[in-house]
Formats: sequence, C-alpha cells, structure tokens
Amino acid sequence: MSAYEGDCILLEGMAFYAFHGVSEEERRLGGRYLVDLEVRLPLGSAGARDRLEDTVDYSALYRLVQEVVLGPPQALLESLAQAIAERVLGRFPQVEGVRVVVRKAPPPIKGAVLASAGVQVLRQRGR
Repeated sequence: MSAYEGDCILLEGMAFYAFHGVSEEERRLGGRYLVDLEVRLPLGSAGARDRLEDTVDYSALYRLVQEVVLGPPQALLESLAQAIAERVLGRFPQVEGVRVVVRKAPPPIKGAVLASAGVQVLRQRGR
C-alpha cells in the first residue's frame, strides 16, 4: 500500500554493496542494502504532454540514492533513509513527499534466519 495518495514515481529493489553499520566489522566487511523509493508529485502534465520537464528523471533519482548509499558510512539505517529523503526534497522542488525504505539483506543478527531488516521513513515538504 502506498504511503501517499495520488501520483508518484516508484523505484523499487535498488541494490547496493555498502559499508554502513554500528559495528566496526559491519563497516569493514560491508553488506547488501536494498532501497525502495516512492516520490510523490503531480504527474498529470507529464502524462498529457509526454515531456521529461514535467516530471523527475528516474535516472537522476537513482543516482541520488546511489550517491547517498555509497557515500560516507552511517551507523543506522534510519539515518541513511533520512539522508535520502532530505536529498530528494532538497534537489527536486516539484516533489511534495517521499517514502524511503532501506533494508539490509541479510541483517547481522547472530542466529537469525531473516531475509532482511529495514526501516521506512515518510517525509513531506514543509513538515
């Protein structure tokens, strides 16, 4: 279910190998991070006029997520997701809101049989 009603761009299943985590071992060895991004903005003009200028370029969104995830290490998934959300809102003024899901697959939980562990953040412009 979508975090927002209305139009949105979806980028799902972005996968990166990065070096985040609380422990030194996590930061040294790295791990697989999965990111889903939902960007809310009006898409009526883009649908009617078929012009890139009326939307947000998907490749620009992907590169932004990639820059953050492959950038400086963060201890928490929460701060990684927050950084992605803030950067999307800061770079694209037409975006009204964003949902970011970041998962570590598999998480470093000793003895756990778990495909992933993650967080979701919802941010809206002006809030």
